Amino acid sequence: MIRINLLPHRQEKRAARQRRFVAMLAFSFVVACAIVVAGYLVLAAKIETQSERNEFLASENAKLDREIAEIEKLKAEKQALLDRKQIVERLQSNRTEVVHMLDQLTRQVPEGVYLKDVKQTDDLLVLNGYAQSNARVSTLMRNLNDSQTFEQPLLIETKAASVGNQRLSDFTLNIKLTRASLEASAVASQPTAQGK
Repeated sequence: MIRINLLPHRQEKRAARQRRFVAMLAFSFVVACAIVVAGYLVLAAKIETQSERNEFLASENAKLDREIAEIEKLKAEKQALLDRKQIVERLQSNRTEVVHMLDQLTRQVPEGVYLKDVKQTDDLLVLNGYAQSNARVSTLMRNLNDSQTFEQPLLIETKAASVGNQRLSDFTLNIKLTRASLEASAVASQPTAQGK
């Protein structure tokens, strides 16, 4: 027997196209969702990797900060030791300074001048004493100015005073010490001490 299709063929083709379109639309939606999920997972992995890198860098920076603080502490200790060493060296080099200063002072004091007090503060020397006249004080100042150990003598005060039955001039004098000449004389005295 012969079969006759009573349904219109166009309607079947339209329904078939519509099913294909819906299938393609569903497939495209699934593919798009898969792409979005894959992109999200890739970005999440990259963000996590970058977060781990950031944490690593932060921990390394903290470690470097601790090392830098330790280095600064060591530098401060080194500077303190160098300062102490310099003080000890200066004390060692200035050890004979007082001897040379007093020796030069006794050589420069003229006859008729008597020192009653000598005070030293750093490079400044303050002399208090008696002189038979103001001319002898002037001679003392000239002698001190001509010395290599002393410089810039400055008369602060002179006044008449009587000691016992004598009339003398009471004077106060400031002098600066010349460190270079004292160091040179200390260096010059060292070879003779070593030669013995």
